[in-house]
Formats: sequence, structure tokens, C-alpha cells
Amino acid sequence: MATKQKKLGIIAGGGVLPQILIRHCQQTERDFFVLAIENNADKEIFTSDVPHKWVRIGQAGTGFKLMHEQNVEEIVMIGTIHRPSLADLVPDLRTAAFFARIGMKSIGDDGILRALVKEIESENMRVIGIHEVLPDLLVQEGVLTKTKPDKQAIADIARGVEVGLELGRLDVGQSVIVQQGLVLGVEGIEGTDKLIERCGTYQRKGNGGVLVKLRKPQQDMRIDLPTIGTKTIENLHNAGMRGVAIHAGNALIVNEQEVVDLANKYKMFIVGIKPTEEIK
Repeated sequence: MATKQKKLGIIAGGGVLPQILIRHCQQTERDFFVLAIENNADKEIFTSDVPHKWVRIGQAGTGFKLMHEQNVEEIVMIGTIHRPSLADLVPDLRTAAFFARIGMKSIGDDGILRALVKEIESENMRVIGIHEVLPDLLVQEGVLTKTKPDKQAIADIARGVEVGLELGRLDVGQSVIVQQGLVLGVEGIEGTDKLIERCGTYQRKGNGGVLVKLRKPQQDMRIDLPTIGTKTIENLHNAGMRGVAIHAGNALIVNEQEVVDLANKYKMFIVGIKPTEEIK
């Protein structure tokens, strides 16, 4: 007899990943409840058949209360969150106490997320990664497209890995763009899409740049994994880039077949890499 799955709580930001997870729960008949983050989550997802409540990003107390009322046992945090200023945050008492305890100004995004995981688990709910529910989303190692990276692209990827790992250790960002050995840009608070747009204006003549996207060395696999989708490929193409290298087994591709088909259309490459191993 199959073991009954624990009720899943989904803390939903923006993008399509929350919708994919919701559909999976519906198709597998897994009991779930969604906390939709205002000004981030897509309103169109939340039809009458999706059990949910809207909360502001600063309403941790309300969020915990709702999760307990719904008897949630496991939680996935998924989707993009626009970073608010403290002035915009307007935290409730629980959120204010959380920020006071962790010293928000002294740590980066990864540190805040890890502290948030501990806070949730102190409420007797286990935080899990989306890959534990949908393992097929994880990037496979190797070239996924018809186009393969040439020697110059492989050298650019190696340079991107070198810079990206240091960037990650400093908890700055996950993405680097390299063209012909030159680092065009590194990801900061603006995110990957803006990085691609910015670097498109810096490119030299000849072969275009390469996006390298890696999980930070200290990053918890359950939160904020590097992710690409069709929008990433469209943006790279519009900026004149050649392709993307993404962390195999440590990153996500949303709707992989669509992403690969689009890259093939544009004659771009997608390769899943292990930073410590040679590209094949």
C-alpha cells in the first residue's frame, strides 16, 4: 500500500514554476495549499480550484498561521521575488523580529534564505526543494542541443566558471557572461535578464558571448536554484549571444523540450556542466 504524501505548502513567487508545481499536485492528487506573494505571483494561476491565500512579503506571522490552519507539513519556496526596500516591506511583528534577529544588512540573499528555512522549520514544517517533487526539472550533464560549443565557447565557459564560483562564494549572483575571454558582466541585484540585456551592448565583433549560470557553492539546494526558460533563450538571441552553460544536477530548466527546441531554432547551444569536470 502506497504511503500517503504529506500536505504540501507552496510559497509562490513569480514565473511559471509555481504553476507547474500546482498542476503536478493536481494531477497526482497531492493535497496542497498556496501562499501567493502579492505583487510577485501571477494572478491568472489562482483559479477557483487552487486553494490559496494572498499575503504580502512582510506578513510572515499571517503566513505561518495560514500554513498551520491548513495542516501543511512540507513547504516548497518557488518563483521569483522582486526585492522590496525596507520602506516598502512594512513587516508584521513576526517578520520584524526575524530581521532583527538575523541582522538583514550584514548578510546577502543566500544568507537570508537559509535563515528563512530555519525559521519555517522551527514551526515544525519541513522545507523541501522543487527537485524533490519534480526531479525531471534538474539539468542533465552534457550538450542538450544540436549546436555544440566550439573551442572558443568552451574556453569562455571555463572562464565563466572560474569567475562564477568566486561570485557565488561572495553571495553576489549566479550568472556571468563571457565573450572571447573577456568578462562582459556579472549578475548583481538586477537578475539574469537585465544582465543579458546590459551585456548585449558591450559585445565585440565576432562570436557572441556565453552565459554561465551556476549554483553558489554554499547554496542550499532547496532554495533559489539557478533557472533558465524560453525567455532566457529569447533574451540571449536578441542580445546576439551564442549559448548558455548551466550547472548540471544543480539547476532547473523550465519546460525543457520547449527551451531546447527554441535554442535549436536559433542555432544556439545549451550545455549542462559540472564546474570541476571537462566539457564533453
